[in-house]
Amino acid sequence: MNAILTIENYAKTFCLHERNKLIPSASQVNMSVYPGKLTALIGPTGAGKSSVLKGVYRTYLPSAGRILYRTASGEVVDLAQADEHRMLELRKNEIGFVTQFLHCLPRKSALDVVAEPLLARGVTNEEARRRSADLLAQLAVPAHLWNVPPATFSGGEKQRVNLARGLIAQPRLLLLDEPTASLDLATTERVVSHLETLKGSGIAMLAIFHHPDLVQRLADSVIALSPPIAIVEPVEEIA
Repeated sequence: MNAILTIENYAKTFCLHERNKLIPSASQVNMSVYPGKLTALIGPTGAGKSSVLKGVYRTYLPSAGRILYRTASGEVVDLAQADEHRMLELRKNEIGFVTQFLHCLPRKSALDVVAEPLLARGVTNEEARRRSADLLAQLAVPAHLWNVPPATFSGGEKQRVNLARGLIAQPRLLLLDEPTASLDLATTERVVSHLETLKGSGIAMLAIFHHPDLVQRLADSVIALSPPIAIVEPVEEIA
């Protein structure tokens, strides 16, 4: 089976210009992610777990290394080098990201927030809203909240809407950054069941989980990251 994602010697360093310093976030990260499998990233705070996910999604521009993604057509794209137009296309059609926080227009209803990825793919409004309602119901979001903007929701309710939006389009590669951190036990079990279903359909996942037991239950492989050597390097001055 070919890997859908291969990361080679990935590194991310942040530059603090006002202090003329370079701060390492992740270094020498190597892994492969396969269709129908979940790869979990573990490690202490500061090991660069979220930096890796954001590097794949290109929220962060990698400082070094290659991020090789195999598209649905079989083309291999280095996400570290891909232009913004290509990244937008891949995010729209093939790569999804569920973060810990919901970002959306303040007056848009929960149903419309969840339906948005389907509409971007050309699904009709009626079908997109129907599928969104089904998923919100699966994640125990009360029906009376579906037409209300999520800005007024509790933290757990917002996260369920966030999960629904990230899962609705069933991307080929799904990135998960502590998706159950704000959820109660019952809702977490619903999410786990849904993720297992998605794995069974062939979706590849790269995930960070807050609870070690979820790693044990869901992960097919585990990559342990260590914090980069805490050397603060000076930025070379430009003459």
